[in-house]
Order: sequence, then structure tokens, then C-alpha cells
Amino acid sequence: MCSIADALDVVGERWTLLVLRELGFGVHRFNDIQANTGAPRETLVLRLRKLEDAGLIERRQYSERPPRDEYLLTAAGQDLSPVLRSLRQWGERHVTPVLRTS
Repeated sequence: MCSIADALDVVGERWTLLVLRELGFGVHRFNDIQANTGAPRETLVLRLRKLEDAGLIERRQYSERPPRDEYLLTAAGQDLSPVLRSLRQWGERHVTPVLRTS
């Protein structure tokens, strides 16, 4: 088994990483996460479920009428912060500047 491959099975998808980014920025509500990521509604629903099943986020109800949930990083999800920060820095250094000059 390869721990990198195992980790990518959980978080190695564009929308998943963007959801984790938003939660790390303190954006907790579905509509706000969707607006900030541009994820299609059904895709976002599936990614949130997958992250919850993997123990990276927890869902908490903030309104009973109508029923509404918010999403929070667990300790395991918070442990991804340095990884996301490094990925952002790498992208700024090696990808984004290349795209700007093209």
C-alpha cells in the first residue's frame, strides 16, 4: 500500500480540495461553499458526504426551520492545512505565473 495513493483516494479531486480550502478559510455553509468554489450542486453534495465519511469534516445543524447544516473541519481535516498551503504556494510559483504569461 502507498500512503500517497490512499490520501489521494480521499482528497485528490479538484472540488474536494476547493471545499477543504473554503472550510479552512472559515466558510461553513453549503451555499457559500458552492458560490466560492463554483462546484455543481450535486458534485458538492457528494464531496461533502465523502469528506464526512472519511472523518475530515463534520456536519452540524444550525437551523431547524428550515433544516440547515454547516460543515466544520475535524482535527484530521485541520491537519491538511499545511498541505493545502504548500500546494497553493507551489501553484503560485510554478503554475499560475505560467498561465498568466501564456
